[in-house]
Amino acid sequence: MIRPSNNFKKLQAELRGLVGKAIGDYGMIADGDRVMVCLSGGKDSYTLLDILLSLQRSAPLSFELVAVNLDQKQPGFPADVLPRYLSGLNVPFHIIEQDTYSVVKRVIPAGKTSCGLCSRLRRGALYRHAAENGFTKIALGHHRDDIVETLFLNMFFGGRLKSMPPKLLSEDRRQVVIRPLAYVPERAIVRYAAAREFPIIPCTLCGSQQNLQRTAVKDMLRDWEEKFPGRVESLFSSICNVAPSQLADPALFDFAGLEALRTPSALNSSCAVPESADATASRRNPVPTSP
Repeated sequence: MIRPSNNFKKLQAELRGLVGKAIGDYGMIADGDRVMVCLSGGKDSYTLLDILLSLQRSAPLSFELVAVNLDQKQPGFPADVLPRYLSGLNVPFHIIEQDTYSVVKRVIPAGKTSCGLCSRLRRGALYRHAAENGFTKIALGHHRDDIVETLFLNMFFGGRLKSMPPKLLSEDRRQVVIRPLAYVPERAIVRYAAAREFPIIPCTLCGSQQNLQRTAVKDMLRDWEEKFPGRVESLFSSICNVAPSQLADPALFDFAGLEALRTPSALNSSCAVPESADATASRRNPVPTSP
């Protein structure tokens, strides 16, 4: 058996630390949870499962992990890869078979982006499986870069300041979705997946689309990071330190009621502007440093 190198041990420890901190910061996993780990066959979900299994062995609480894959019936999909891999790990797993591929191909015109419909169909199948099988949490493999990219996608193409939260309640209020890799940069996952030699399964449906908006945003962020190292980490930190009074959403902050908060002596005071409550509150502990 090949012994892991010191570099790999260090990388694994860093990922364990970042995932463990995200779980703690957002209360992602509680004692007795049944966690459905969504495994697509990509580097992110493999890394998610691997790190959660590692943490499970030393965690002070007891929780169950079950890997779940949605076989979308894409042509050429190697259906034997994940069962063989998971059986080798002695990890309990379920394979959901649903032909979403044909639905997407039938509904979406050739040349158009299919990610929206594909993700909705996939999410519906996974949520339904979680409800029918008593899972208390659904774990997805989105990482820090995914979250930052989604922020810009919503700003550039949706006119909304929103992203993917590390933990959320589904619209029907039945499912709690967690993203334990929220603090982990993609470059660390690339290194980890290569070192672990995961049997990666490419997505032929998404991979065939060359002009995705997400690809353009990813390229933009990569260029920024090359010119200004640490910029993506700073962007993610800004998502974690929000000052509602310094934005412009009247549903989020009571701008109309500001006058009622002014003290009588304010009109005769000096021109010095006191620090806002949001500015004070935003000085929280920084987001963990990336590996």
